[in-house]
Amino acid sequence: MNLTIRYTQKSDLQALLDIYNYEVINGTATFDLNSKSLADWEKWFEEHSVGNHFALTALADDTPIGYATLSGYREKEAYIQTTELSVYVHPDYRGNGIATKLIHETVAIAKKRGDVHTIVSVITGSNEASLKMHEKLGFTYGGTLYQVGEKFGKLMDIVNYQLILK
Repeated sequence: MNLTIRYTQKSDLQALLDIYNYEVINGTATFDLNSKSLADWEKWFEEHSVGNHFALTALADDTPIGYATLSGYREKEAYIQTTELSVYVHPDYRGNGIATKLIHETVAIAKKRGDVHTIVSVITGSNEASLKMHEKLGFTYGGTLYQVGEKFGKLMDIVNYQLILK
């Protein structure tokens, strides 16, 4: 597999939307309960093309198979240098280090830009693979919020991790 990572392009949106909607319907990495539309994803793309908010796409032989984003952490102006990291990988490609590579590239770009101080990841408490990956990548534990989301009839925790860049 020839893996490349680049900034997300509009031509990637349908494939990335499919990856996200798979997780909406089948997984707990997002607490969204309803699938998103292409119009929703076009707005998402615009929101990840401003300031220190961006999206990267992982491609296997020119086919989008995963993505990472830095999004706004909170709406208040004081949080401008804090971003929230999200990473999604197509289920057929999980376990191959793609999420790790996406995070490495995202962090490298954020450091180079100089306008991101802290990256926060909000992870579903039951997602052991993601929790371990973040620890391995140098993120530090920032606390657990218990039973804050309900999906598939089960109350779930979220675990916060952060990486301070400066």
